[in-house]
Amino acid sequence: MNTTNQEIELLLSLCKDGNQKAQLEVYKRYYKAMYNTALRIVKDTAEAEDVMQESFLSAFTKLDSYSGDATFGSWLKRIVVNKSISSYNKRLRRKEDDLEDTLYKLEDEDGITECDADSLEIKRVLKTMDELKESYRIALSLNLIEGYDYDEMSEILGISYANCRTTVSRAKESLRKKLSESFA
Repeated sequence: MNTTNQEIELLLSLCKDGNQKAQLEVYKRYYKAMYNTALRIVKDTAEAEDVMQESFLSAFTKLDSYSGDATFGSWLKRIVVNKSISSYNKRLRRKEDDLEDTLYKLEDEDGITECDADSLEIKRVLKTMDELKESYRIALSLNLIEGYDYDEMSEILGISYANCRTTVSRAKESLRKKLSESFA
């Protein structure tokens, strides 16, 4: 176990005991990556902030259920993704319109590695992804940006493995087609 993992495990142990300073430190380490994850799904800055806050509250209250099988960042990201999808679906049911067309900074789950968000290629791909139908956009975000495999995605989205693979395949093809059209 590396030093960072040991630090997180120590912080989580303190969080379980209700240590607010430890909770704040965990929050500081993960909030940017979790906010960006939520924002890529819900596409609204205020809603992403709410989802992120709710996810941290949920994680801290359910910390005893964290088994350590996956990294804490992965476990927390799963909570954020589930809450983001739920929030997004509620908004769709209320038929609210998306108000923002935002480009996102890509980060890994620990918020350390950053992609060059100024890259025209990244901006073009993300903008084109936003033009896809919602099921395709969400599937590609989970698969390509968040790094979930088909098993995890099918569980998160509540669809079969085969349906998940088909959706991702069709989403990639739709993205390729739209990207090639933008060059024509």
